[in-house]
Amino acid sequence: MSASTASQAVPAAPVDLSPEQRQEEDARLLRRLLSQGVKLPPQPKVVEELEAQLKRGEADVRKIARTISQDAGITAMLFKAVQSSAYRQHQPFGSLEKILQAVGLKQTLNLVQAIAFMGMNKVSKNRKVYERFWSRSQTIAQLAMLIADERVMVCNVFADQAYLAGIFHDCGVPLLMERFPTYCRSMHLEDGEAWIDLLEEDKKYQADHCVVGYFVARHWHLPEFICEAIRFHHDLPQLVPGDSRSLAAIIQLAIHAYHRVQHLDDPDWQRVAADVQEELGIHADSMPEYLDELLERFQNHS
Repeated sequence: MSASTASQAVPAAPVDLSPEQRQEEDARLLRRLLSQGVKLPPQPKVVEELEAQLKRGEADVRKIARTISQDAGITAMLFKAVQSSAYRQHQPFGSLEKILQAVGLKQTLNLVQAIAFMGMNKVSKNRKVYERFWSRSQTIAQLAMLIADERVMVCNVFADQAYLAGIFHDCGVPLLMERFPTYCRSMHLEDGEAWIDLLEEDKKYQADHCVVGYFVARHWHLPEFICEAIRFHHDLPQLVPGDSRSLAAIIQLAIHAYHRVQHLDDPDWQRVAADVQEELGIHADSMPEYLDELLERFQNHS
């Protein structure tokens, strides 16, 4: 079985711009998206309240736990997320307070943001495509979490950050599905094996889901390095060495592992493999064994 490539050649990003020029370019791109009718979803009340509490420097675990518990769906999914082997040293978790104490306040907020975004996207049409999208995103996020946990000493990217990026990395897709009635058909998403060609996407809609995802991430006040990784996760060379590049490499390896889980070919892997392996400190000869061990961990805790 095969899967359509996500991108054969990503248009060059303006990485050589000054901060002021980059800000102007971002503003121009955002205006274009909004003028096309693409809507950036607002943060749920629970996330806004948590952010406000942390910005005020509040560290009352019981109060923060009460805020999270206002949303039963988020609470249930949070307990599910921390069952990952990335948090094995802290398990079992008997309460929200235990999660906050063991995982950390800011880290828990990252998990809550990812869960909240999954829960607020509702698409009335193309239900099967929508469900497959979120199944794919959750699997990639879980795999990214495991990779980050294992590679943390090399990359300095943590499990909660990788999970958040994994959920958001393609979050522009459902927004473009909602805006453009022909999007699913044009991008061949009704084919269970296909994914998105960025050049074709940009040609037809003058927008690509990575840029949309970048603006959603910024709108939700995600850390800047996560926003950058989302924007350029198909084009690692556009990122300077650092957290963003490491996180983008983690996402790409998680995507490759997802193809293995689904027994699909990954035609994009050959293009990105060398950059990913170098960034994560994994020798090419060791990659098959690394993937086998990763998938075993994933299967044991999925």
